[in-house]
Amino acid sequence: MTDIKFGKKVFIRNAGKDEYWLQDIIYNNPGLLPLEDGKLQIVNKEKKQSSGGRIDILLKEPEANTMYEVEVMLGETDPSHIIRSIEYWDREKRKYPQRQHFSVLIAESFDRRYFNIIQLMSLNIPMIAIQVDLLEVNSEYILNFTKIIDIYVEQQEDDNDVAAVTESTWNLDSAWTNKNAKELFSYLKTKYEKVNLKYTQSYISINIDNRNVYWFCKRMQPTSAFFFTVKDEEKAQAIKMILEKKKIAFTYNKYQDFMLSVDLEFIKANLALIQEIHDVRFKLVTDEE
Repeated sequence: MTDIKFGKKVFIRNAGKDEYWLQDIIYNNPGLLPLEDGKLQIVNKEKKQSSGGRIDILLKEPEANTMYEVEVMLGETDPSHIIRSIEYWDREKRKYPQRQHFSVLIAESFDRRYFNIIQLMSLNIPMIAIQVDLLEVNSEYILNFTKIIDIYVEQQEDDNDVAAVTESTWNLDSAWTNKNAKELFSYLKTKYEKVNLKYTQSYISINIDNRNVYWFCKRMQPTSAFFFTVKDEEKAQAIKMILEKKKIAFTYNKYQDFMLSVDLEFIKANLALIQEIHDVRFKLVTDEE
């Protein structure tokens, strides 16, 4: 282990560089960021916003058509940059609602208080925090990016570990999520037997034949995160093509879960689409769930 080199963190300004230098590094090397396994492409830099301000860097993952609104700062993060990153994310999301958008904040240090705030926000906003470190090793500099807060995704929990709650509980906490779940539940009841709703602390699930087929998690009113699992690669690709053809934003994560942001209007307008996806998932008896 004698070949191990030790370095010390150096703040970028103390090394004679500024924020624009860091932006250029990221712009010219987007694969350095711990996002999408290095598949990100550059869309724009210093993109002017109609209501004022500029997005430092705008990135996209071309296959899933997802967008990343990136705010870059030196030193320790502060409230203004947190708010700015969310504002830019919201404006781009409103401008291009058919795409999935993620807010990314890059800073050299995250104060514990603001770290907690970002972590809480990530429960409702797809927000990612990345810490950038400039390390001095034997008079040479190494730049490193580390994801410290990722997009929050609720996972299905073991029945033994989840305390049962009631519909009233969800109506108090997130009535719109309950309405979204019940809209799809009402439709599926007309198509299949043994369909029921299950309420837990983390999600509302729709079970068919005692299998958790779909589940809804709370997001900012009136939206909910709508999940379903597809482990068969061929079926997953078919579903991706269906969603892309309809220009519907989605993510497909490492747990093999699809996630869509939905509201009541979306569900009512896309029942046929959900049925088409359901038919693809269960056209053969599989061990998906």
